[in-house]
Amino acid sequence: MAPVLVAGMIIVNLALIFYTAGIVTEQRLRRVSPRVLTLLSAGVVFDITATVCMIIGSPNTPFSLHGFLGYSSLTGMIIETVLAWRHRNNHGDARVSQGLHLYSRLAYLWWLLAYVTGALIIVLRR
Repeated sequence: MAPVLVAGMIIVNLALIFYTAGIVTEQRLRRVSPRVLTLLSAGVVFDITATVCMIIGSPNTPFSLHGFLGYSSLTGMIIETVLAWRHRNNHGDARVSQGLHLYSRLAYLWWLLAYVTGALIIVLRR
């Protein structure tokens, strides 16, 4: 396996850790704290880095079902992070709306689906 692909696999696990901590914190507090913003932002950086590594390291086409899931879930988490920053900037420590609360959960679940399909692809290839 190409070293850049291995790096991408390690980095996507960091994205999982940061996204999970950020979303769980937001879901429990129903607020966008500075900690939530830091965790989500770091998750996006790791996710983008992992995606680039995987595209570079994979001999397969980047236009596949897993590619679609990955790109769309990354987009969803970028939107989630932008909405969280916007909420914090506009409303401070106020509770998040029901819509943002639900979107956070759905975007994260979509991202987890992409993560799991990627892991299954690796496991089933062996």
